[in-house]
Amino acid sequence: MSAPLHASGIRADDLEHCRAVIRTGSLSFHAASKLLPSKVRDPALALYAFCRLADDEVDEGGNKARAVLDLQERLDLAYAGRPRNAPEDRAFAAIIEEFDMPRALPEALLEGLAWDAVERRYATLSELRGYSARVASAVGAMMCVLMRVRDAHALARACDLGVAMQLTNIARDVGEDARARRIYLPLDWVREAGLTPEDIFATPEASPEIRAMVRHLLAEAHRLYVRSEAGIPALPREARMGIFAARYIYAAIGRDLTRARHDSITRRAHTNTAQKLAWIGLSAARTGVSFAAPRSPVLYARPLPEVAYLVDAAARNTAQPGRTGALLDVLADLRARDTGRQEPYLS
Repeated sequence: MSAPLHASGIRADDLEHCRAVIRTGSLSFHAASKLLPSKVRDPALALYAFCRLADDEVDEGGNKARAVLDLQERLDLAYAGRPRNAPEDRAFAAIIEEFDMPRALPEALLEGLAWDAVERRYATLSELRGYSARVASAVGAMMCVLMRVRDAHALARACDLGVAMQLTNIARDVGEDARARRIYLPLDWVREAGLTPEDIFATPEASPEIRAMVRHLLAEAHRLYVRSEAGIPALPREARMGIFAARYIYAAIGRDLTRARHDSITRRAHTNTAQKLAWIGLSAARTGVSFAAPRSPVLYARPLPEVAYLVDAAARNTAQPGRTGALLDVLADLRARDTGRQEPYLS
């Protein structure tokens, strides 16, 4: 006898497994998800469980190349309607079918994880936004699809929020990344500060130069947080409070960094429970106002160039020509690494 299905088409036992994964592995997302309506919350938990599993395997696995190639195989099987016999994979395949999930969106995430696996570095802020688009905005666009939102303007603002949140993550983790010999700071900023990545790896310290780069990242994130707000009233009414809360809680991490004079080397910025509750209260108040508020002209601002292909894919359910080739290139690089025939990635 087949397992009962949730309204989203996900097997009830698979959904419960995904809930348990998020409950134990991502307390923040699990708590935030409670602010979403169940028809969005449950498929979102399943989506996040799949994405979290993929991210953890790349971040924590001993063979990053193999982890990304394994994810590619899992995506191929899910889109072929033959997912692996695992709860996250079956649930993701159900999401693809129920919500007509454009393949370009999870493949963008796959490309971002592949860039992590090859330890790619980013020459400019634009390149860093391109990375953020893949690992964060792609998830934001998928969340819009789960809300059945395909309006290009709302999608663009959701992508703004994704980039802002990822830039906040990067600003917060400069010290942690440096100690692991990773760098996400734009290399032109590093060079203009008279530094090299090796200088930062050798002696991570909250120097004036590093603090200035953290401040610049947070300024760009703030600009995009403000832009993202214009898209929230375009979302389903019952989902707006949860998205406002995500925007405020993540931005609060940046404010904590600012209070610490942009030191993300000797400390890790955070928010506490009382602060989160306050931001949730503000989100509830803003949601009430947004029901009747006119749409902001900012809603119609052009998408960032780095996220435009995600907006097009989600709005039209099409893949932009040329993206597949770029993804295939980095996957070919990873296959070569997996067989031990590739030198370290130097870009």
